[in-house]
Amino acid sequence: MSAPADTAPGGPSPAGAESGVGAPGRAAIAARTLRGDRWWLQPAATFVGLMIFVVYATVRSFVRSAYWVDSYHYLSPFYSPCLSASCAPGSSHLGVHFGTVPMWIPLAFMSLPFLLCFRLTCYYYRKAYYRSFWLSPPACAVAEPHRTYGGESRLPLIVQNAHRYFFYIAVIISGINTYDAVVSFHGSTGGFGFGLGNIIIVANVILLWLYTLSCHSCRHVTGGRLKHFSKHPVRYRVWTWVSVINTRHMMFAWITLYTLILTDLYIMLVASGTISDPRFVN
Repeated sequence: MSAPADTAPGGPSPAGAESGVGAPGRAAIAARTLRGDRWWLQPAATFVGLMIFVVYATVRSFVRSAYWVDSYHYLSPFYSPCLSASCAPGSSHLGVHFGTVPMWIPLAFMSLPFLLCFRLTCYYYRKAYYRSFWLSPPACAVAEPHRTYGGESRLPLIVQNAHRYFFYIAVIISGINTYDAVVSFHGSTGGFGFGLGNIIIVANVILLWLYTLSCHSCRHVTGGRLKHFSKHPVRYRVWTWVSVINTRHMMFAWITLYTLILTDLYIMLVASGTISDPRFVN
């Protein structure tokens, strides 16, 4: 006699029974994995790499010191845009639109939450922290420790579906970062100026644009839902450009984490007087 429908191989498990790798019908392998290589190195390295950025960015976003070099108009990306009366004089490139804010609110409160959501919902970062933080699963052919998985169909993971909207905001913020880079070529003394800090800031902005535009949502915006590329030659051309950098989205995702740290660290050292900014012009 055949097994009941609710316990048949491949069918849903009865209430209270294990699911996932422990579900009825799955191979009964007691070991977590039969792999003999050091499969844990990649998720461990990813965990460490992400945690370095998270800790550094969190601390620097709240300390409110050495983020603005008035002489050269260098503004840390962790403080852009700075729109409140709590900002250092001159650092509010887009004007002062808010009063003083308490210390527990970062000065870049208009951008950091959206950039965080953009990164958290990014297709690459999902894979990275699902594997390295949630161990879901930690590696191929390695059983995850969780008994159930509801997918991205309910809170909190349903928020992942808003990635495309965070992409639109990220484009605007990248534009603001570009404006900050332009402003950095005109110091407090007036006129054009150019130093090592400008190179670092501009390089960071370019890489941020590459990360933003290589996003899968950008690829969909430029060429998604087109049935006939020949009827939309401009969108097709843009889609091909985006597709090229889309293949390197993971690389840009990692590079920009550390160019952000490098840019902020350099500005912090110059602003605090620890080092001087080598000037090539003015």
